[in-house]
Amino acid sequence: MNKKVKILINYFLGPVLLIVLLWSLYRQIINRPDVPLQWQHIKNSGTNFKLWLVVFLMTVNWAIEAVKWRLLVQHLQPISFYRAFKSVLSGCSVTMLTPNRIGEYGGRILYVEAANRIKAISLTIVGSISQLLVTMLMGCGGLLFLQYFSANDAKVVSILPTFWQTIITSLSIALTIIIFLFYVRLGWLVRMMEKIPALYKVVKHINVLDEFNNMQLIQILSLSFIRYLVFVLQYVLLLQVMEVQIAFALCFWLLTVFYLVMAVAPTFSFIELPVRISASWIIFQFYTNNQIGVSAAAFGIWMINLVIPAVIGSLLILSIKIVKER
Repeated sequence: MNKKVKILINYFLGPVLLIVLLWSLYRQIINRPDVPLQWQHIKNSGTNFKLWLVVFLMTVNWAIEAVKWRLLVQHLQPISFYRAFKSVLSGCSVTMLTPNRIGEYGGRILYVEAANRIKAISLTIVGSISQLLVTMLMGCGGLLFLQYFSANDAKVVSILPTFWQTIITSLSIALTIIIFLFYVRLGWLVRMMEKIPALYKVVKHINVLDEFNNMQLIQILSLSFIRYLVFVLQYVLLLQVMEVQIAFALCFWLLTVFYLVMAVAPTFSFIELPVRISASWIIFQFYTNNQIGVSAAAFGIWMINLVIPAVIGSLLILSIKIVKER
């Protein structure tokens, strides 16, 4: 690569990423006329210890993801927890600018040795599949809860007509089973691909997936589950801060459905905030009339769990050299 191109990548890509990210965030906020009201609602709750607990849990959330990423990358090279933590934050900055945040690997691999970066992409996929599997599994549990408990508990309302809820639940369970089989048979898939000559160039970059045994996959899945519980707890606490009066257990299962919707719905960075706010109200409107509180909680979680880490991650990218200049 030409030295001038390397200098351009090292010293201009980071600032451009930061500018594009900030512009995207600004456009999402400015296009929501109710954001000032939501922000005021959050500020008025500033003395509530639960709000600060939510902020603290943000670091726990991303620390768990860093531990998971470290376990994955150690199949390629040793990596410290601190470097893994910076890596996942940098990935968060890039992923905010891609559809359904699929560009996570773009930031993470910057902290991996250049020779291992392409292989590291497949490792980010393993981590993402494990998190998606947990989200799908818990979302199916939420759908089943709303479908079957609505018939026995007057406090539980079926969000959709029974027929459509049965169809959606069945499809979600089927998709979850497919993702689970794909996850636990990663090594088998790699070995099958090795038998196809046309895929040789692809296989040599993903053959690291064949090194994962079932115990390691379960360990990664367990970390994904713990992280899932953390960000659901964050959301429950923030809804309580915003005075959305819904029983803890019911709120928990409603949020599993919300995260299921967000996982499968196609979203882009510049429309994610309105999609989050709309989806949360569609689900919670059956249980509360506090629309401002529900919207403020969705806005707050977006800011705390995604925007703040993304901005920090983009600043971290400014401090590293993406390619060697010699």
